[in-house]
Amino acid sequence: MRIKVCGMTDLDQMHQLGDMGVQFAGMIFYHKSPRFVLKHGLKAEDVKKAKLKVYKVGVFVNATYDEVMNMVDAFGLDMVQLHGNETPYQCAKLSDYLQVIKAFRFADNDNVQWMIKDYYMDADMFMFDTGVTEKNTQGEVVRKFNWQRLRGLNIGKPFFLSGGIEATDATAVNQFMQDPVAKDLFAIDINSRFETLPGIKNMGLIKKFIEELK
Repeated sequence: MRIKVCGMTDLDQMHQLGDMGVQFAGMIFYHKSPRFVLKHGLKAEDVKKAKLKVYKVGVFVNATYDEVMNMVDAFGLDMVQLHGNETPYQCAKLSDYLQVIKAFRFADNDNVQWMIKDYYMDADMFMFDTGVTEKNTQGEVVRKFNWQRLRGLNIGKPFFLSGGIEATDATAVNQFMQDPVAKDLFAIDINSRFETLPGIKNMGLIKKFIEELK
């Protein structure tokens, strides 16, 4: 199973992810996030010239086309993840240049297929997350996404599974992968539950999680 580790702020740790077999490293370009890459001093030129084994994914929230493309060029991003209220047109415009992941944050009563129906032609992949958040001592943490909401659906497009996944969830992820809806499961997205501090990952936890996944 492919893994995306989001909220990366340290170049050395991004190299380590590649050595561990992780396929995607996410960098957050949202100034309100405690994992905002520019706040942590990660330099664009260092990331762009680094010979990383991971695909670099830039995460944006309601950014303009020019703002996104400026960061794509500066950091040498391979993909972008749009995590706000971006329209299908905005996704399509960016997908002319690189792959676009459209993230959806579901509240308890949101209809999954209704929310994603207009994006099939304009985004390359989907990400399913929860719109409900909790607070801990390290900042904002996303509550677990209720994967049961996806059972019985036919997504018909590659998707990332996200939303509060932690190291102890490997068994649950393996079980979910047996469900018919998981035929379109492209990757698992992990972030805050694998940290020692916001943006600083616990590499041992990530390694253990990977080993326990089928």
